[in-house]
Amino acid sequence: MSKGLRSAAMRCPYCQGPLNPSASECPACRLSYPRTCTLLGVVPRVSPLVADTTGTLRPADLKRVMRQLARMRRRFPQFVPQVVMHRFPAEHPFSMHAFWLFNAADFAGTSHRGRDNHALMLAIDPYRGEAAIVPGYGLEPFLTRDALDRLLEQAESAWQDQRWTDGVLRVFEGLDLLLESIAVTEDTGARGDF
Repeated sequence: MSKGLRSAAMRCPYCQGPLNPSASECPACRLSYPRTCTLLGVVPRVSPLVADTTGTLRPADLKRVMRQLARMRRRFPQFVPQVVMHRFPAEHPFSMHAFWLFNAADFAGTSHRGRDNHALMLAIDPYRGEAAIVPGYGLEPFLTRDALDRLLEQAESAWQDQRWTDGVLRVFEGLDLLLESIAVTEDTGARGDF
C-alpha cells in the first residue's frame, strides 16, 4: 500500500506539484477539475457513508464502519465522512481519481461549498493497493498533509494483511482524535465545531 499513501490536500492530483486552492488549474501540468471529468467520465454510484463497489467488506464489517462514522457525526455535526472502496482504472494516478470523485460526488452537498465543506473522503482501491484522504476546503486548514499521511500510515499494516475494516477504523479513530483537538484548540465555545 505504501505507494498510495498520500493525502490529496494542496497538491496537484496528477503531478503532485504545489497547488494554490484558488487556482482553476495546476500551473505545472494544467490539470483542472473539468479536464478530470473529461478523462474519467461517469461517477460511480456511491452510497452515503460507506460505498464498497468491490464487495470487499462483509456486512458485519460494513456495520462496524457505519457505527464508527455515525458516532463521529454525532460528535461533530458539521463533519461529512465518506469511505469509498472502488476499483479505479490504472491508466491515471490514483490521486487524480480521488480528487475527481470527491468533487464529482459532492458529498457535502451543493449548499456546503468552499470553507463550508467539511466532508472528508477516504478512498481505497484494494486492487491497486492505494489509498488517499481528501478533505473538503473547510477542513484543509486544520488537517495538514503530514497529519493525513500519518492517518494512512496507521492503517497500512492492516491493509497489507487485507484487513480492510481494521484499517478504515484506525484511520477514523485517529481522525476522531484530530478533530477533537481541533474543536478544543479553536475554542469556539461549543465542542464539535470547526
